[in-house]
Amino acid sequence: MYTIAALYHFTRFEDPATLKPDLLALCIDQDVQGTLLLAQEGVNGTIAGPRAGIDAVIAHLRTLPGCADLEWKAAVSDHAPFGKMKVRLKREIVTMGQPDVDPRARVGHYVDPQDWNALISEPDVAVIDTRNDYEVAIGTFEGAVDPQTESFGDFPAWWEANKQRFHNKKVAMFCTGGIRCEKSTNYLLGQGVEEVYHLKGGILKYLEEVPEEDTKWNGACFVFDNRVSVEHGLREGPHMLCHGCRRPILPQDRDRPEYEAGVSCHNCVDETSEADKDRFRERQKQIALAKTRRASAR
Repeated sequence: MYTIAALYHFTRFEDPATLKPDLLALCIDQDVQGTLLLAQEGVNGTIAGPRAGIDAVIAHLRTLPGCADLEWKAAVSDHAPFGKMKVRLKREIVTMGQPDVDPRARVGHYVDPQDWNALISEPDVAVIDTRNDYEVAIGTFEGAVDPQTESFGDFPAWWEANKQRFHNKKVAMFCTGGIRCEKSTNYLLGQGVEEVYHLKGGILKYLEEVPEEDTKWNGACFVFDNRVSVEHGLREGPHMLCHGCRRPILPQDRDRPEYEAGVSCHNCVDETSEADKDRFRERQKQIALAKTRRASAR
């Protein structure tokens, strides 16, 4: 079994590049795979491997400046969720494009999963899903507003265009693991919204802790690894990825005429040119050849 660790922590790294070599070397030595992002504002990512390896990486991360209380969420899988290990240097660990936003200064009120249902059922509470449109499409909370953003960086413009809808409302926000809400709640507080709340630990913590019979969640939650989606109890969901557009699709979507493995699905068939599709077909051919060579070498 593979242990999957989803984590983020906002702190101040003066020179993130100096942290990369030791972190990457440790992950490789411990057979840990996945992606970790380092920026001056902190660390974010999802990794998977043997439990001892994950524990070693978490212990190392907690020795970094300001990371002693770093928290992480655990899940398990019977197959490798990632194919390799990457440690990347970024401008932001989650890109919002708002230089004045600083979750270390203040964020909204954290709401534990056990208290979330009661909060979002209150008539004066507006619930906003801060995730991207393709994530919302496969699952969200009852009554949640979908900003229909293609990326998190679109959220400030959406808020500016729609803020009057939420006048005199409490705003409750949620995302996959909590990191986007750290920034979005700080942003709304800076915009003068007085009562802002967010789901502590995100959807993943809610699906882990709230019994399915008590849920206000509909559908599955998109995750950024080979599981593609998870449901209550963090059991693996039914979705797969279209490797043309990287959006989640259901197994039955492969029977639709728009689907071509590695090339297109009903979501993206009209978004790419024939030249793009030919390039994707060549990529699929090379992937198939590589698999055949690996099988022959065994």
